Amino acid sequence: MPGKTMVRIPTVRLRKEYKTMKHKLKLYLQLFLTFMKIGVVTFGGGYAMIPIIENEIAEKKGWITGDDLMEVVAISETTPGPIAICAAAFIGFRMGGVFGAFCATVGVVLPSFVIIYLISLFLRAFEQLQVIKYAFFGIRAGVLALLIKAVVSMFKKCPKNIVAYCIMAASFAAVAFFSANVIIVIISAAVIGLASALIAGKAGKKL
Repeated sequence: MPGKTMVRIPTVRLRKEYKTMKHKLKLYLQLFLTFMKIGVVTFGGGYAMIPIIENEIAEKKGWITGDDLMEVVAISETTPGPIAICAAAFIGFRMGGVFGAFCATVGVVLPSFVIIYLISLFLRAFEQLQVIKYAFFGIRAGVLALLIKAVVSMFKKCPKNIVAYCIMAASFAAVAFFSANVIIVIISAAVIGLASALIAGKAGKKL
């Protein structure tokens, strides 16, 4: 019409923005549901979660590799908080930024919160039942198997050299037999690993 300015809506740009937003929302939902699944089916804490995280995140989703998972575990060990939460935040941030980290963290925490809340309401009434005792006995056995699986998986992916074996043996002895502070052990292992890498680099060798 005369005297009026026609405004053309950039349809192509809007479609691209819509697709991008739809893709992000789908990714956030996948992060939330995947880590909620991990939180539901895992008992025994962070180390017991490692095989399940490897299966769900590395093998099925392909969001990270097995080597990346070992890096995630190492970072989680050196930062405050449970391994599962640190791993969820790290992977979520890597895939979807801050909101991705939020979705993954809420997903992995929510099942534990709900289960612990329900247990706190009914445990005193049912803790003397034999069926409950047998159930927890079976859960403990399953957790032990998951922990062994995590140790085997981490050992396969760790570097195989004399320095690594010495660090593993010394760390185990310090914690198991001398009750050494875990933080000091981790820092010491990092310093030894860094020093050995620098020495090997100057000598032109690979660790």
